[in-house]
Order: sequence, then C-alpha cells, then structure tokens
Amino acid sequence: MPKMKTKSSAKKRFKVTATGKVLAAQAGKQHGMIKRSNKFIRDARGTSTLSAPDAKTVKGYMPYDR
Repeated sequence: MPKMKTKSSAKKRFKVTATGKVLAAQAGKQHGMIKRSNKFIRDARGTSTLSAPDAKTVKGYMPYDR
C-alpha cells in the first residue's frame, strides 16, 4: 500500500501538541489593523487551540500526526 499523503498547507499552518490538541495562529491579523481595536490586536497575539470539530478536520489532513 502506498504512503498516505499529508496536506502540505496544513503542515505549515497547524501544530499538534503532545496531548493531541491543535494549535493555530489567530485569525484576522493579516491586514486592516487600523480599523481593529487595540484590545483585538492584543488578544489575537500568539496562537490558540482549535475547537474539537475543527481539530478533527485538521487531523484528517495530517494522518501521521495522531
């Protein structure tokens, strides 16, 4: 049986923790920072964990990372 392929875009955007949670960058920070509040910019710093349904979808793209 051939090797399973991972989605290269998912490899670059997500990281799976040791406990199986999926880390992703905060959304909404690519452009348009002038119209965003300082509170939004401050709270959207760093990474966050995805919800369970989203994490299940992402893990399907990375079959060896479970």
